[in-house]
Amino acid sequence: MSDALKAETIRLRGHGGDEIEGYLAQPAGDEARPAGGVVVIHHMPGYDEGTKEITRRFAAHGYPALCPNLYWREAPGASPDDAAATVRAAGGVPDERLVGDVAGAVTVLKGLPECNGKVATIGYCSGGRQSLLAACSLPLDAAVDCYGAFVMRPVPEGAPMSVKPLGDKLKDLSCPLLGLFGADDQFPSPEEVGELEKALAHLGKDFEFHSYAGAGHAFFNVDRPAYRGEAAAEGWNRIWDFFSRHLAP
Repeated sequence: MSDALKAETIRLRGHGGDEIEGYLAQPAGDEARPAGGVVVIHHMPGYDEGTKEITRRFAAHGYPALCPNLYWREAPGASPDDAAATVRAAGGVPDERLVGDVAGAVTVLKGLPECNGKVATIGYCSGGRQSLLAACSLPLDAAVDCYGAFVMRPVPEGAPMSVKPLGDKLKDLSCPLLGLFGADDQFPSPEEVGELEKALAHLGKDFEFHSYAGAGHAFFNVDRPAYRGEAAAEGWNRIWDFFSRHLAP
């Protein structure tokens, strides 16, 4: 791990050739060497400072990372709260568009000299589901799902997103999957996580799941009351181990 990194806001080509905003962080310094890239998929609250901090954290550990602003089309230049409210009112980010935006981020990462050609996705909350969706839709080298809901079960009535379960897409999972969940979460509930685990095992997919007692939704988020330090620290250790095996030079 090095403290040397560089970070900047960029423009990239997403779904349909649309130009969107993204936040790119890369390792710097003489000791930096090419490693796999990471597409960071932000949570439903949006493209916020916490997500950018996570993106920089990957760069500090040697992995070039890019977080595309999935809400850019609806609310260019808006605050994260305003952009999230606008997108929630529209039913969330369409799955097809998400895949196209992630594909654009993958292209950017693979074009960097700091990237060794391998790319993973990681997402939190709605981004956890979207990380799995991307891994079932694109050729990736690894994917991490941090408490993504509505993978196996439909969205409840009145929820601020309109997406379908992903059960029929699991057969196309292209890479190893790491799942990190809170045992006290309701979306996804431990029962839904169990259904996903059973389906992936039946399909013979390469995955590992870890659930943390006393942790609910968003236990990684240091800015929320749901933060659980012990679970988050253990989760980060799982992520570093997983990426060292699948994204290493």
